[in-house]
Amino acid sequence: MTTRAATERRRAAVLGSPIDHSLSPVLHRAAYAELGLTDWSYDRYEVDEIHLPGFWKGLDESWAGLSLTMPLKRVVIPLLDAISETAASVEAVNTVVLTDDGRRIGDNTDIPGMIAALRERGVTTVASAAVLGAGATASSALAALARICTGPVTAYVRSGARAEEMRGWGERLGVEVRTAGWERAPEAFRAPLVIATTPAGSTDPLAAAVPDRPGTLFDVLYEPWPTPLAAAWSARGGAVVSGLDLLVHQAVLQVELMTGRPPVPVSVLRAAGRAALAGD
Repeated sequence: MTTRAATERRRAAVLGSPIDHSLSPVLHRAAYAELGLTDWSYDRYEVDEIHLPGFWKGLDESWAGLSLTMPLKRVVIPLLDAISETAASVEAVNTVVLTDDGRRIGDNTDIPGMIAALRERGVTTVASAAVLGAGATASSALAALARICTGPVTAYVRSGARAEEMRGWGERLGVEVRTAGWERAPEAFRAPLVIATTPAGSTDPLAAAVPDRPGTLFDVLYEPWPTPLAAAWSARGGAVVSGLDLLVHQAVLQVELMTGRPPVPVSVLRAAGRAALAGD
């Protein structure tokens, strides 16, 4: 992937709907400051599936890249010139890089971001795992687990259609995926690693079911934080990886892809994210 010199490309942004809550501008701007890219900007735009093609047509040579959140991670794919193997493996793109020859290349930094966030907490391999929920984030979780989990993964979902979808992703990614109904979700906590991918509030009722000696919880939410589940997990001595951890690790990768500069220290982005969440 070839990009123009970093000083020639000045615009980047995060797109999605809703988008007001996104921390991506805070993180990317902190990275630009660290890199001395004073002429770079990073903004947020409310864009849904209907308005994405129109926004797409308005991108000019000043654009270096885009971060994508829901509901655009899959609908963007037909608009791309190429897609990385990582993104193709889960049919989800969260990063678009605009190259010097005008191409628009899709990638997925969520998957390596998850692996890096877990590695930071000392989790490099597990014998089994559980995933709470289904969808784009859950499929990315399965892709990450394909690289670190040596045994089965159990997905706890709300419908038969979701169960079938998760088993399909397992077959595609080379992961042994077993499925169970959401009513059995407390059973997930027996696994050494639990990845919660559901929207805010979904796992709150499960907090009371956290065992006395839990393993590691990866809760992809970052606001509000801690979630009741994460708080209960920590109170019982379990290790917790947060959505902010994921966000900063994948943002480091995005900035590197978009600017062509060396990686920014994770600590820089994490400090900026924590300050923003604290209202500083």
